Amino acid sequence: MEIRKNKHLLGINGLGRIGKLTLWNQLVHRHFEGVVINVGREVGTSLHHMIQVMETDSTYGSLDRFLHGYSGKGAGFEVLDEEKGLLAYDGFLIQLLRSERNPANIPWKDYGVRIVVDCTGRFTDPTAGAAREGGSLRGHLEAGADMVVLSAPFKIKDKTRKMPEDSAMMVYGINHLELDAGRHRIISAASCTTTGLAHMLFPLLQTEETSQILTASMSTVHAATNTQNVLDAVPKAAASDLRKNRSVLNNIILSTTGAAKALEKIMPQIEEIGFMADSVRIPTNTVSLIILNLTFNSRLTETGDAVITKNLLDKIYSEAAGGQQKGLLVFSKKQNVSADMMGFPAAVVIEGHETHTRTGFISLPESALAAMGVSVNKDLHLPVTHAKIFGWYDNEYGSYVTTMGKLIQYLDQGLQ
Repeated sequence: MEIRKNKHLLGINGLGRIGKLTLWNQLVHRHFEGVVINVGREVGTSLHHMIQVMETDSTYGSLDRFLHGYSGKGAGFEVLDEEKGLLAYDGFLIQLLRSERNPANIPWKDYGVRIVVDCTGRFTDPTAGAAREGGSLRGHLEAGADMVVLSAPFKIKDKTRKMPEDSAMMVYGINHLELDAGRHRIISAASCTTTGLAHMLFPLLQTEETSQILTASMSTVHAATNTQNVLDAVPKAAASDLRKNRSVLNNIILSTTGAAKALEKIMPQIEEIGFMADSVRIPTNTVSLIILNLTFNSRLTETGDAVITKNLLDKIYSEAAGGQQKGLLVFSKKQNVSADMMGFPAAVVIEGHETHTRTGFISLPESALAAMGVSVNKDLHLPVTHAKIFGWYDNEYGSYVTTMGKLIQYLDQGLQ
């Protein structure tokens, strides 16, 4: 038995955290008739070892329970052809490829795969050519795919080079409508943190009262990832951050995040504001929390009250959750903890119970204004409002993979 070219198939390169969960997402939504997964090597001693990798997860439990709860209706995997690596799960076809690591050599064309999701984390530079030693994103196009989706932000190694015309970074629900199917062939789905952060900022920038942001900063209290060490290790030569080699099991680790920089590619107006961002890695397996701090150019009502208040922010997020960002942003008044968000299918959940605002004044003396050439006959007191907003996101399945899955479906429809 073979997968025919006329089947509607998605390609997945890599079966790590995001690769496997992308498979699970496709088993939930069934937009495609099957997937072709390139692992690039043998796993264990038989195809059944590969099946065990795909059907079990230390974070989300077994695939059957994930799809069907405790009803006992799980279908299980069926081996259709051991030698060819062909499987099925409840009628959903899964073709495993186990020989090529370089994207240019993966036979996507033979299976009629039009979209490939690269989940390896190895190929992130959209400027790298298809013939680059070791492989590149463009290798997938050379191998027959029409479009590549990178499950990470772009990283252009040569800083003198600009983003290619055929490449774009997109977050579903924010800028996915900018897709030009005739031009865009390499799409970055950004990162989990950028996805959550973009959805937190979007309704604020769309609202007149909160659109004038003076300063912005964020910290993500982030679950552990496979880039961290289980136990302390010796850093590599020229390593500047010694904390990255400390045990993920035993420490809270201060780190960096490229979420704010990536956000500028998604929402260009952020570049005018300027954004500080950092990450605090904690020893949990998934679900992270964005702590967003914003200072607004505010104003007062006729009675001297602040216009930007907690009630206004609650109203903005509540309306966004029921409107343009429905299903992507959720506004919650519950007192949540991280476990409540595991697997929750939204880009971000606003923890409305903890939103805070405070309005103060910047004093500009008459003398200082005169020195700047501004003629007034009194001191000025300009109102500014500081806000602190919390947003939960399941950095693996619930937020990132779910939102990326919606982007993939939209891109696929653009290719039809």
